Amino acid sequence: MTERNIDNNPVLTFEGKKYNVNELPDDTKELIRGLQIAETQLKMYDDTLKLLSIGRNSLANQLREKLRNINSF
Repeated sequence: MTERNIDNNPVLTFEGKKYNVNELPDDTKELIRGLQIAETQLKMYDDTLKLLSIGRNSLANQLREKLRNINSF
């Protein structure tokens, strides 16, 4: 969402337009920070879901192995 230009000033690219973050009103900067936090949280929870899925698959594989030689009814 934000990048730095040559002068080391943060630039916001939003909907195809670029804005110098330092020139934006404070309430707009707060919105940008909020979006950055939301993006970080989404990434964290996405990674957590991936780990849970891997764990669930591992448990299913272990159960499959344990049940392999047990007769079902």
